[in-house]
Amino acid sequence: MAKPPIPLSADDLTVFSRSLSRQLGDTSPSHLKLMNMLARAAGFQNLQHMRSAHAATRRLERGKTEHAVDARAVERCLHQFDAVGRLRRWPSKRSVQTLALWSLWARLPAGRNMTEREISDRLCAEHLFGDPATLRRTMISCGLLTRRPDGTDYRRIEKEPPAEAKVLIRALTHRVRARLSRARETSHA
Repeated sequence: MAKPPIPLSADDLTVFSRSLSRQLGDTSPSHLKLMNMLARAAGFQNLQHMRSAHAATRRLERGKTEHAVDARAVERCLHQFDAVGRLRRWPSKRSVQTLALWSLWARLPAGRNMTEREISDRLCAEHLFGDPATLRRTMISCGLLTRRPDGTDYRRIEKEPPAEAKVLIRALTHRVRARLSRARETSHA
């Protein structure tokens, strides 16, 4: 009767190899030789082959989930926000405007209808230049927000943000949380 295979997994080959070497005592081969032996036992030619195969797998997996991010564009946009995550001024470049709008989009409630007053109040809390109408109109033209033709019932359009927007939203989340935390502390005091 064939025995079922027992899977073996080690998070770090170096730690596994050192532990095995200690158990083998004086009869243990050198660290590198033992690591090469373990790599061959796992089906690789040697340790270097195992490392390169693992690195290639990580690159391929990362390529599936992450798109290349234009870090410079994210950095340019981050400069438009203050220390607590509010948009300081309306950016002059359209690409920076659009990226900034994604961060405002992320702070709007999902799946909820809002009046013009509600959306304006929310946007006013997130920017410092006092023009929620420009933000509303631009968000509608960018496909981030929808409204009825009569100007009522604004609603966030649910879609996946681009890679740069995800990075920006993540970076600004810490600033916004700090602001909200301070606001809660002052209201409880």
